Amino acid sequence: MHVDSLRIKNFRRLRDVRIDLARDISIFVGANNSGKTSASQAIQLFMAASRDRFAIHDFSAHCWGDINAFGEQGEGTALPTISLDIWFHVEAGDLHRVVDLLPSLAWEGTLVGLRVEFAAADETALLANFREAREQARAMAGRGVQAPGYQPAPRTLRDYLDNNLGREFELRYYVLDHARFDEDLRAQVGYEPLRLTPDKGRTGKDILHSLLRVDFLHAQRHLSDSAGGSRAEDLSRCLSRFYERNLEKRGNDHNAIRALSESEAMLNEHLRRVFEPTLTRLADLGYPGLSNPRLLIKSALNPATIMSSHDGARVHYALGELQEGVESPTLPDRYNGLGFKNLIYMVVEILDLHTQWMDIEEDRPPLHLVFIEEPEAHLHAQLQQVFIRKVMEILAIDDDNRAHYTTQLAVTTHSPHILYERGFRPIRYFRRFSGPGGQSSEVLNLSAFYQRTGNPTRDFLERYLKLTHCDLFFADAAVLVEGNVERLLLPQMIQKTAPRLQSAYLSILEIGGAFGHRFRSLIEFLGITALIITDIDSVHGPVADVQAAAVGVQHDDVEDDADAGGSACMVHVAGAVTSNQTLIQWLPAMSSIADLLQATPAQCVQLRGDFGDALVRVTYQTTVNARWRDQTTPITGRTLEEAFALQNLPQCQHADCADLKLRIRGGENQTLEQLAERLHNRIKSSSFNKTDFALALLAQEPSTWQVPAYIADGLRWLEQEISPPGPEPAPLKVEAAI
Repeated sequence: MHVDSLRIKNFRRLRDVRIDLARDISIFVGANNSGKTSASQAIQLFMAASRDRFAIHDFSAHCWGDINAFGEQGEGTALPTISLDIWFHVEAGDLHRVVDLLPSLAWEGTLVGLRVEFAAADETALLANFREAREQARAMAGRGVQAPGYQPAPRTLRDYLDNNLGREFELRYYVLDHARFDEDLRAQVGYEPLRLTPDKGRTGKDILHSLLRVDFLHAQRHLSDSAGGSRAEDLSRCLSRFYERNLEKRGNDHNAIRALSESEAMLNEHLRRVFEPTLTRLADLGYPGLSNPRLLIKSALNPATIMSSHDGARVHYALGELQEGVESPTLPDRYNGLGFKNLIYMVVEILDLHTQWMDIEEDRPPLHLVFIEEPEAHLHAQLQQVFIRKVMEILAIDDDNRAHYTTQLAVTTHSPHILYERGFRPIRYFRRFSGPGGQSSEVLNLSAFYQRTGNPTRDFLERYLKLTHCDLFFADAAVLVEGNVERLLLPQMIQKTAPRLQSAYLSILEIGGAFGHRFRSLIEFLGITALIITDIDSVHGPVADVQAAAVGVQHDDVEDDADAGGSACMVHVAGAVTSNQTLIQWLPAMSSIADLLQATPAQCVQLRGDFGDALVRVTYQTTVNARWRDQTTPITGRTLEEAFALQNLPQCQHADCADLKLRIRGGENQTLEQLAERLHNRIKSSSFNKTDFALALLAQEPSTWQVPAYIADGLRWLEQEISPPGPEPAPLKVEAAI
């Protein structure tokens, strides 16, 4: 038995999202402010079962207008509610646990559902109370002289609920019939679930808590040893609390009692013994490593304030191994780094939560769901990977209980290293989008993408992202570039042509023309905005030959003068075609060089079919007016290096730029066409090192060269899409809060 999925409605930016949970670990990822934390907070509020914890701002922003319209009794208005649907996957052996949630004796399948809804207790009474409060406020305000246009609060129903939400709303529980839901777990039109009421046995709250325990390990853990504020937490206090809750107490350990009066050594032995299983679990995560000191728990020998007081015992780090039974020198815990402190803290806290759940002797819930926020804090990449790899082993349930009890983890993270370790399937991607009702989010299950994407594309994407760019899942937009040169030069080009992009979170993927189209399924699934910067890659040969030969040929595995389907040629050669599979199979879906040069901007953009779909643009070399001496000629480069050389001919042929390796001997006596042909031959030769060109260009003063026009156009398009210019800043206004 396990939690299969959740559906959250009208909670903050989660207007209507379904979150599928894996049997073991689910990883919540997404850009900042995409709803990851809101999801865990919604579950925390509903599990707390306290209506006083909800606030009016927990309603999605699109609900506020509906709330006010209901207060004015507009035609066809309904008062919004916040709800959480929990779907449990149930095996035959667990049916007795969920008998209260079976919708009928005819129920079949493996899913049973429970809805928790935060709704008005009595809508008629709510309206009456609101109107009475508004009339009283207006009557009181009318007794004195008021400023023109002043209206006292509550002016709207939302104003009223801001202070009276807990009094007017309540939590309700419903049984859900899976047969009345579609494949996406959306209820059929007109379906009314069965409400659970106390007069029918156990309350909905009792049923939910009998099935599921939810715990949280929040982010922003403060691990200093100073007294600090209420959020400060040192490692010794953490272990002290763990001792107080879960481990053998000194009152039950006669050796420990004798140690209080006899010697510090015996009490320290007691502490070592009771903490040994916990510290042994830490070894599973690689602590201590070869150069890391061991942990010791040492008493401060104050009988009134031993371990449970937070002050009587401290964590120490041993600086060496035992030598002939003598302990090496030690240091208090504040002398170790934040990374290992955080690792130890998390392990102890998770074990604490797990032990509290397993220590429930009567009516223990069969499911334990633990939310862990940002475990990567202060941990280097290897420790992050070890933690996410080993955490389920730390929480392993013994064989006798394994068939009846389940622990599930939901981890929110911004760490690509954690994604690297777990792969596609646990990822739940929170995607932001702007819809008719304003900003909102949806949650995508990457295991569904994994299952419906065939090979070799699926394995290629997973391996590529694991090795290079898992940060795609945290980005505002993706930039897919041809190769290493574009990747190295892109930050400088952004600074020169689209500076607002410097404040955006971009994921730059080096993909090459032959493999760019394989990213199409992932980009479209994620619905992310993407710019593809690629080469036109003109070659001799019929279109059909190029299409057949280039499929599956990696761009970097072939020489530029022997591309798939024919030898490389200059762009203006009659009958030339492209060998770039991104241009052939994705955008603009053309093979002929002539067609590519005449393609309109609309043909190079994949528009959003809906407000959540991907927005993609491809940009490649276009015709520019090259200038050399007193000659100006329209010409097109085949690659980035050619396009750069043609657009910056005077600089490239100057002696000061010889490091670029684009200076042609005797070029001053060449026509522009002759110079372009010699540059083409130079760049396509095996002796030309493209990475050296990029590094040499980075050493040049940026103001002395121009960004190739096709790249500049693409970057400005992306800047306008994700970082449009904001309104003029309003004058600073200071108001007093009375």
